[in-house]
Amino acid sequence: MKYIGAHVSAGGGVENAPLNAKAIGARAFALFTKNQRQWNAKPLEKAQIETFKKKLDEVAILPKHILPHDSYLINLGHPDKFQRQKSFEAFLDEVKRCEELGLEKLNFHPGSHLKEISEEECLQNISECMNEALRQSKGVTLVAENTAGQGSNLGYKFEHLAYLLQNSIDKSRVGVCIDTCHLFTSGYDIRTKEDYDRTMQKFNDIIGFAYLKGMHLNDSKVKFQSRVDRHESIGKGELGLDAFSFIMNDAHMDDIPLILETVDESIWSEEIALLYAMQK
Repeated sequence: MKYIGAHVSAGGGVENAPLNAKAIGARAFALFTKNQRQWNAKPLEKAQIETFKKKLDEVAILPKHILPHDSYLINLGHPDKFQRQKSFEAFLDEVKRCEELGLEKLNFHPGSHLKEISEEECLQNISECMNEALRQSKGVTLVAENTAGQGSNLGYKFEHLAYLLQNSIDKSRVGVCIDTCHLFTSGYDIRTKEDYDRTMQKFNDIIGFAYLKGMHLNDSKVKFQSRVDRHESIGKGELGLDAFSFIMNDAHMDDIPLILETVDESIWSEEIALLYAMQK
């Protein structure tokens, strides 16, 4: 069974996110547990946490179908050890927030070498930060997202993500999220059934579907292999509708959060209905 939703607002408090998800007909959702553009945030209050869990029960969305996203400021691969430590502390705080809310996953962008260190050293930095976060937490799976390959961001190759998984001290608590826009613009085509099958076979060979913990369903404003991150509404971009039909009829994508981050939130409910209608 497919569980589709969107990255909904947590404005006014995380406890509002479940109802925002229900309002668009979502069976899954993503959220920020704090302001994603600030380093620090006040701790979650006990009443907030209790209300969040109560509203989850009300809307009948399970924690495993929620994919929280960390702050955009965090760079676990930062070449400067002091800046990397700052990012790690913020990252660990995000993991702890997920723990408090009873959430099982934290989605994050791997990191950037800023053209100051090698990809290998950057991946090692990210891996070390992930392992330390695993040591200092429990119950939350760290979900690394593939990237478009813009700038100096890593994660645009399956091999980057596989390195992080293979070097984890706890492989039961790491995984990946595939963003379809990032996948396409980084050079993995899924527009035809043949290309889709080839890309997914490559994913399984290098990473493995056992590690797939969620997806971001986004069309792309920009062309194949452009290494640019520009989301578009479903079927209105360079990917087209067929790619999403392949996903909706792929059993590997059952029982994980499938999250819209498309550009027009006013049509999210329509996009959710469109995606479900693709199932055969």
